[in-house]
Amino acid sequence: MSWLGSVDPKPYNSWGNGSAMRVSPVGFAFESVEDVLREAQRSAEFTHDHPEGIKGAQATALAIFLARTEWDKDLIRTEVSNRFGYDLDRTVDEIRPSYSFNESCQKTVPEAIVAFLDSTSYEDAVRNAISLGGDADTLACITGGIAEAYYGPVPAVILEQVRGILPADLWGITEGFCTKFHIA
Repeated sequence: MSWLGSVDPKPYNSWGNGSAMRVSPVGFAFESVEDVLREAQRSAEFTHDHPEGIKGAQATALAIFLARTEWDKDLIRTEVSNRFGYDLDRTVDEIRPSYSFNESCQKTVPEAIVAFLDSTSYEDAVRNAISLGGDADTLACITGGIAEAYYGPVPAVILEQVRGILPADLWGITEGFCTKFHIA
């Protein structure tokens, strides 16, 4: 809150998962790996300028971009693992017993990506993420972005629930973005 209210807000060396939670639009808006990685870094640096905060945002945006353009889970697993060193060779069932709340990108982003990799649908992916516990809303947000890129539009029944909750101005922003970037 003090950052938001300050006269001249500066990045505060955060390695937290907020950078990854808010980066999904980057994975949808750009058309090359290089552009996605650059813009993900730029989106993180306003607040999360620690290398781990930037890495988490880049890994998430790259997973979304690859899910949207390549539709290959093995490629996503390999690319994100190789570029960022995340262990994506686990399952949700292996993570769940010992996972607890953690606000770091290091302990949120890999788990969110695994929740997607272990899924069979958009809803299954989000349920996987939430089932881990911990920072469940952040896990679901990260996983949901990847799942939407891979599986296609958010199911209508879920979308209608969201539309009923979001204020009209936020719904308008969402619709505008989806229209501009051809997201059904």
